[in-house]
Amino acid sequence: MGLPYGGAKGGIRVEPWNLTPGENERLTRRYTSEIINLLGPDKDIPAPDMYTNEQTMAWIMDTYSINVGHTVPSVVTGKPVSIGGSFGRTEATGRGVAYCVRRAVNHYGIKGDAPSVVVQGFGNVGSVTAKLLHQAGFKVVGVSDVYGAIYNPKGLDIPRLIAYVSEMGKVQGFNGSQDLDNKALLELPCDVLVPAALGGQITNLNADKLQCKIIVEGANGPTTPEADVILHDKGVIVVPDILANAGGVTVSYFEWVQGMMHLFWTEDEVNQRLEQIMGRACDQVLELSTKSKLRPRMAALRIGVSRIAEAKRLRGLYP
Repeated sequence: MGLPYGGAKGGIRVEPWNLTPGENERLTRRYTSEIINLLGPDKDIPAPDMYTNEQTMAWIMDTYSINVGHTVPSVVTGKPVSIGGSFGRTEATGRGVAYCVRRAVNHYGIKGDAPSVVVQGFGNVGSVTAKLLHQAGFKVVGVSDVYGAIYNPKGLDIPRLIAYVSEMGKVQGFNGSQDLDNKALLELPCDVLVPAALGGQITNLNADKLQCKIIVEGANGPTTPEADVILHDKGVIVVPDILANAGGVTVSYFEWVQGMMHLFWTEDEVNQRLEQIMGRACDQVLELSTKSKLRPRMAALRIGVSRIAEAKRLRGLYP
């Protein structure tokens, strides 16, 4: 993405739905205290991921601030806007995935007025991706959540589905759709498949059964290395997670910059900057992939590694 930002993952092995809000808060604050020497606006900056949200980030920021003796909003990203968060952060990952889908469809010349899309996972990333693609004229024919999947070859009414899920807590049972299991969802015929759930969903056991033309990875590591080779051999384009789901870390970078400057942007400004950076990165990766005959994943890796190598060469070795 060309950002001076990025890093590792960390977390707690726990089932948060079995915790009370108070237990969740105490767990978060204790975890923050345990790793506090690693944290700081110029060191390591946590951001939300699976089963964490704005409230989690607020607890981390507050715990860190209490320990250093003053408020430090830029120690975390994904905070509520009221305490220094950025507009557009909650939707950023899904928005970035949607941008990549549109770029990939145009780059590879997918024909038709309404390309069909299947989205695995209807959490924050998947639901936002589905909503934005629906708005852009794509036909979202299938979606899933942890409980199951639904399918309508004529397309799902995504705004109504989002309202249904907020009330019922799951996608199955939605009016005008057919219930499926997650395995069958991945194998539906479509132009674009967006795996936006857990890692390791597309493997050597099911890769050959997929009927999509393009995969845009919304989750982290949804495609195994073995499956990646199988998909390449059968002509399926895989837009890798390191590119496709980078909208979240990009707007986290924006939030960090805004916090350090104490100058905040509007949601339109955030979204415009995100589209500009995601668009540039998508074009670079897809053009290099086409030109060099590399898989998009390897093209993205080549770009990233070449930037690091150039920086290391220019900085030299000391002493």
